[in-house]
Amino acid sequence: MIGVIFGERGAGKTKRIIKLANDTLATAKGSLAFIDDANQYMFDLKNAIRFIDASEYHIDSPKMFFGFISGIAAQDFDLEYLFIDGFLKIARHSLDTLEELFAEMDAFSKRCNIKIYVSITGSEADAPEFLKPYII
Repeated sequence: MIGVIFGERGAGKTKRIIKLANDTLATAKGSLAFIDDANQYMFDLKNAIRFIDASEYHIDSPKMFFGFISGIAAQDFDLEYLFIDGFLKIARHSLDTLEELFAEMDAFSKRCNIKIYVSITGSEADAPEFLKPYII
């Protein structure tokens, strides 16, 4: 399952995904990881949520990003939730080129039983068709 928090810059996407992660911790049976493109919000998360600053790993393509999240899941068999803030800054590609990545992530989340939430900056009116079923 993939859920996309989509909206314009300044619409509160980061606050929303942080709140979602913190609130989810109360009912989660497995572990939670939060990936961001910087470490500025690290202290806004509850300390039981694993924080990962993706900028330290020099991700430069959608395939590398997919390998990155696959590695996180391989390392933590109890991973139940994955939150990704600043998705486009991490994936380093324009949204309209990421249909294949979303298909891979969707299959991955179903296969591994991991719920993935991502925040994406953009106008909902301009969202590509492949993304619309994921927007929450």
